[in-house]
Amino acid sequence: MTHHKLIIGNCMSMQEIPDESVHLMVTSPPYFNAPFDYKGLFKNYEQYLGVLNRVAKEVFRVLKQGRIAVLNIDDMLVNGEKFPIVADATKIFQSAGFRYRDRIIWKKPDGYLRISRRSGVLLQNPYPMYFYPDNLLESILIFQKGKFDYRSIPKEIREASKIDIKEFSDNKWYMTLWEMVNVLPGSQLEKEIAAFPEELPYRIIKLFSYVGETVLDPFVGSGTTMKVARQLGRNSIGIEIKKSLIPIIKKKVGFEGQLPLDNQNDTFEVIIREGVKYGCIG
Repeated sequence: MTHHKLIIGNCMSMQEIPDESVHLMVTSPPYFNAPFDYKGLFKNYEQYLGVLNRVAKEVFRVLKQGRIAVLNIDDMLVNGEKFPIVADATKIFQSAGFRYRDRIIWKKPDGYLRISRRSGVLLQNPYPMYFYPDNLLESILIFQKGKFDYRSIPKEIREASKIDIKEFSDNKWYMTLWEMVNVLPGSQLEKEIAAFPEELPYRIIKLFSYVGETVLDPFVGSGTTMKVARQLGRNSIGIEIKKSLIPIIKKKVGFEGQLPLDNQNDTFEVIIREGVKYGCIG
């Protein structure tokens, strides 16, 4: 039996979540003013970093000692200017008290991008200094709050949460390069949402949490993390600023129609903070 809580509000405050009550955080923050998804969402880059800073502090507060926070994020090109988001986000999470543990590179399929206007500049001008590469990669940053006590987990929970070594080996989870297909444009539940593929939270939840624990996604979007957490027998908390996404999240997590027999007792709760409107980022 698992419990799933959706909070509609701004994740710079997580007032509904007690200190040290979450076992894993995995999220993909909005891209900084991405032309396709979040054009003009933030007034400037400093405001964007300010949001990350406040979220990092709240994540540190709600996460249990020894536990992991995972950020899927990448540098962003906006109007010809490249913003060093990975470096800045790393510093922000370190300043909040986290230890920088690892960085995994997520590689999207080669066919995902063809020569774009950016890299195509060299075709028009085949000379030095005209080179701008297209990006097929995103970063998965892994942070840890203090040290984990491995003896704190009961034997039966350890066994129930065992990682499939064949899956681990066959899909090369042991590498710092993960090849995963991204969510393709036009996916029905992902309209106007830059969602990450289910494979990403699936790997993170299996590698860094135990059955029955609680997974938090402060930028939950369409609810991918909550859906995967439920499938893997974990509880979840999602925070989302867009009220309009409630039915999409509910459907994705599987609480719209009849629950399957083995999940009859799972619960889904929605908390709507007063005065929530889309756009109150700052």
